[in-house]
Amino acid sequence: MNHHRLQIGQGPIAVRALELSEPLLRVGDLETYDQVRLALMWQGMPVGWLDLAHDGAATIAPPLLQTAIKNAVWTKPEMPIALDPEVSVSIVIATCDRPEALKRCLESLMGQKSERAVEILVIDNRPTQGQTEQIATAFPNVRYIPEARPGGSFARNAGFAASRGEIVITLDDDVVVPPNWLENLVAPFARPEIDVVTGNLLPLALETASQQIFEIYDGSLGRGFASFEADYQWFSQRFLAVPTWELGATAIAAFRASSILDDPRVGWMDEMLGPGVPSGAGEDLYFFYRILKARHRLVYEPRAWGWHEHRRSMPELRRQLFNYSKGNIGYH
Repeated sequence: MNHHRLQIGQGPIAVRALELSEPLLRVGDLETYDQVRLALMWQGMPVGWLDLAHDGAATIAPPLLQTAIKNAVWTKPEMPIALDPEVSVSIVIATCDRPEALKRCLESLMGQKSERAVEILVIDNRPTQGQTEQIATAFPNVRYIPEARPGGSFARNAGFAASRGEIVITLDDDVVVPPNWLENLVAPFARPEIDVVTGNLLPLALETASQQIFEIYDGSLGRGFASFEADYQWFSQRFLAVPTWELGATAIAAFRASSILDDPRVGWMDEMLGPGVPSGAGEDLYFFYRILKARHRLVYEPRAWGWHEHRRSMPELRRQLFNYSKGNIGYH
């Protein structure tokens, strides 16, 4: 079994996680796949990719996996320093008519290994339908908030206004997170100079050509497996556009409320930008722009990761990338 460069549009690609800190387990349910993308994990944290050609067998046995990973490039992650458990957290999920995705997202949040005070706010951006409220109120510690003004930024801002946590997290409804996600995401706030943390996003599935294309489009929504930081110096060294798209996304992001949401130089999400309004995107990029301009520090934390459901059809993908392009220049 050899390393392999993924062939896009040549049939579905299996996505599986492979834990390296324990004896290797058989990777299964591969009968219909000619290609496999393995997310290499160390104690539940992603450290790299291993792409393999596959012969259509039902499984890959541990000896074959052991041979394949010998030349894989990855580094053992350091364990994060925990944030004081007394620090409270609000998780803001803006959603619009995606009940199945929302349910899956909330189910993953119920499995978090955390002892801190956490509130979850579901902001319904199309409250007349009723499905979102029914799903949200079925879970404990979830507050349902209707926001009828169309636009993701209106919804996020409604969540910011209602949040009570010292750390406020934005999470997209099409993301599923592992049990260690929350604590890994908030851990960098143990450093008082850190005001923003963004996380890593891995593809939940690569079944269709559109999902595969999105995954290789500028690295999808993830920004790799190495942590990095950005501050005013990073911001001021850019003489043309400031590439805030390199910093992650508010699909998984956390903000120190007293530093960011209460800073008048930053403000909240620009309601002229984002999904649901003509710009279609760009709200998080402009938010990061203002944050760095106001001399706050951001860290990308790949150990805080989730599975993201990419768009399944080509029309959806074209619309999404078109909106990204509009949003990238919408605030310049």
